[in-house]
Amino acid sequence: MGTAEAAPAPTDVRTTGVVAAGANGATSVGHTARLSGGATVDSASDAGALARFWTPERMAHAVSLDKVTTSTRPDAAKALAPTGRPGMTPAAPARSGTAGRLRINESAAVGRVFFTNPSNGGSYACSASALNSDSKQMVVTAGHCVHGGSGGTWMTNWVYVPRYRSGARPFGTFAAKQMRTFNSWISSSDLTRDVAMVTTWPLNGNKIVNVTGGHGMSWNFSRTQPITIFGYPGNFNSGESQWVCTGTTRAASNNGLELQCNFGGGSSGGPWLREFNDSNGLGSVNGVMSTVTSAGWNAASYFDDSVKAMFDAQGSVT
Repeated sequence: MGTAEAAPAPTDVRTTGVVAAGANGATSVGHTARLSGGATVDSASDAGALARFWTPERMAHAVSLDKVTTSTRPDAAKALAPTGRPGMTPAAPARSGTAGRLRINESAAVGRVFFTNPSNGGSYACSASALNSDSKQMVVTAGHCVHGGSGGTWMTNWVYVPRYRSGARPFGTFAAKQMRTFNSWISSSDLTRDVAMVTTWPLNGNKIVNVTGGHGMSWNFSRTQPITIFGYPGNFNSGESQWVCTGTTRAASNNGLELQCNFGGGSSGGPWLREFNDSNGLGSVNGVMSTVTSAGWNAASYFDDSVKAMFDAQGSVT
């Protein structure tokens, strides 16, 4: 299996926002979302233009972005202890009853992401989920869904479509306002830091978490957890609908988490949820989809104090 990522372009150094320091010296940096022409997405009008840019045809032809690693060795899993004191932030239900009407195995607080890779101008797709914070405007996804990593650049024309299904957008299209990922992902494609958080523009005055509900977040928990994973894997129904995988994770060889779901490209950024509540579609994000091996093992970066520091830095941005 090959990677869907494009050839790298020179690193884009136009970043904004607070540099957040976390555990073990890990830092993250914010970046103002941009259109493919380089202009910032700095108004509701720009956000509306992005929603029109992503036509059903363009979304249908977006390439499901993936990251592929070598096969996991059976003896690679280690009994690693949490790196700090466990903590959780609360989930938040939607303010209206709309998001509560769910199909089985579908969450309104999970959606598909679409963006342009400036390296080649191609259209790509990932997964993401709404994350409850002070701003009520944030989603969480994989680092490689906002930045190309070493030698790469920030993605443009970035939008989040909650509960996307075969072109349908039941809650509308939320454009990125500011995105944040780890410096070690940007500089060296560090898969242990393949995490990003994105502040979105309100849509018609409504904030994403208030519309769909938002997951809580967990950090410093055991790597062995009952987990529910949501995403839009391109190898199932061409990524046109949500899929779910459940099981108990184990430690991965890169100190993250892994579960053999065989979710391919397009599931990147999908939430790995502790304590998922099937009645409201909400849980606690304990990781986001990062990679898949040829044997179908999926991996997520471990959520530690540095991920919490990213949350603290981005969660109040409006």
